[in-house]
Amino acid sequence: MAIVAQTANREELRLRIFDAVQEMYSEVAACPSKGFHFPVGRPACEYVGYPAAELDSIPATAVESFAGVGYPFTANVIRKGDTVCDIGSGAGTDILVAALKTGPNGKVFGIDFTDAMLERAAESIRKAGVDNVSVIKGEAESIPLPDGSVDVVTTNGVLNLVPDKSIALQEIRRILKHEGSIQISDIVLGRDLSEKSRNNPQLWAECIVGAMPEARYLELIRKAGFVDVLVLNRMEYFEKSSNTSTKDIARQYGAIAITLSAKKG
Repeated sequence: MAIVAQTANREELRLRIFDAVQEMYSEVAACPSKGFHFPVGRPACEYVGYPAAELDSIPATAVESFAGVGYPFTANVIRKGDTVCDIGSGAGTDILVAALKTGPNGKVFGIDFTDAMLERAAESIRKAGVDNVSVIKGEAESIPLPDGSVDVVTTNGVLNLVPDKSIALQEIRRILKHEGSIQISDIVLGRDLSEKSRNNPQLWAECIVGAMPEARYLELIRKAGFVDVLVLNRMEYFEKSSNTSTKDIARQYGAIAITLSAKKG
């Protein structure tokens, strides 16, 4: 990854974060075997809890570039015939797992802003031979779907990378139907980081700096208009990292992965 200069300008920081995140996940899409500071691929899927039977049911091209941080389907909120949206759908693992759960009468949309990931996901959809799954280029802060069009929103290791989480959560709530559900796996902290660290775009792409303390994260979800917020799982995600420095930073700040569910209030 290229070195990215720090900045305190909010809009400039936002753009630099997007660039750093795009660069990182373009590499994951193109060269998943390269080795990253976070777990990638089928070993990562298995570590965070994906059943082997589900992984065997979707194309390897989707699983190879998996970079999620948990198993959001623990929430068990997707029903047959549902319309599902995956924010930050990456290589397509979760949209194809969602398609298994919603069935042929449902519909699944994947939203991502990284071209390389969109291309890999489209390839995986073709290989899966499903016609009710599609990917759209877009961002979490401006989701290209109509109001009240989705039964379930899923997202996996994405909101920690979003500069304005409040706007992203408002967008998620906007596209959900009445009493629609969310299932989220994400990184949270045990203690907060310094402002200097938060102004470094490169560190945002490392998955820890963009995260926030768990209590504040859950309160943000409630303030966005969600109810029945329930943490289903907590795990030491970064212990699977091959990078000693990443492990040390995660331990220092108590960075873990959580999986939660909630409903639109």
